[in-house]
Amino acid sequence: MVTVLPHQFSGVYTIKDDERTSLCTESIAPGISVYGEKLISYEEKEYRIWSTRRSKLSAAIRNGLSEMPIQPGSQILYLGAASGTTVSHCSDIVSKNGIVYAVEFSERTARELIHLAANRPNIIPIVEDARHPTRYASVVAGPIDVVYQDVAQPNQATILYENLKTFSSFGAWGMLAIKARSIDSASDLDEIYSKEIATLDNFGLQVVDNIDLSPLEKDHRFIVCRVTEELT
Repeated sequence: MVTVLPHQFSGVYTIKDDERTSLCTESIAPGISVYGEKLISYEEKEYRIWSTRRSKLSAAIRNGLSEMPIQPGSQILYLGAASGTTVSHCSDIVSKNGIVYAVEFSERTARELIHLAANRPNIIPIVEDARHPTRYASVVAGPIDVVYQDVAQPNQATILYENLKTFSSFGAWGMLAIKARSIDSASDLDEIYSKEIATLDNFGLQVVDNIDLSPLEKDHRFIVCRVTEELT
């Protein structure tokens, strides 16, 4: 027997059957599986299983995330959208009153993102380089509530900060999947994480969550931070 229950985070659900418990979101595009995920019908609604192996945000929730800034109605700037796996679940969560500006640098990968957006009007795909937020500033109708960053670049904390500074103000949130081996292929993992967190602190961002994503993701930490002073 399948049961779907609200999670502690608004817009996220827990689905239980006789074998397992999984995270899921209520689909705003029923009948469409984005990346092969299972679709579940329950009480006249459709839910999409949210894989913890395919989404760092789902993995962070599973591993004990305490703050979830992405909520129904949120305005999200998603950096490193790829083909849209996690973007699609963010789209479900923010629902029809929210919006996800999805930035992806690779034109080839962005084709899938654009295809995804065709069925989800709350996703605005942007084919650009997340290191240069002024290039897409005319497309983003801010202010942005949450900047989510999953970019495989050495200066990950700086990229997050520059986008927050461009599109957000006091009280906004940043969410960062730190890919340690994209920053440094040889140094101690804890040193890499500590350096990136110190960079966020120096920029005036208050870190409120620091989640190890293992064993779901190797060499990754998930950071949630907040703008608590004017960004300059």
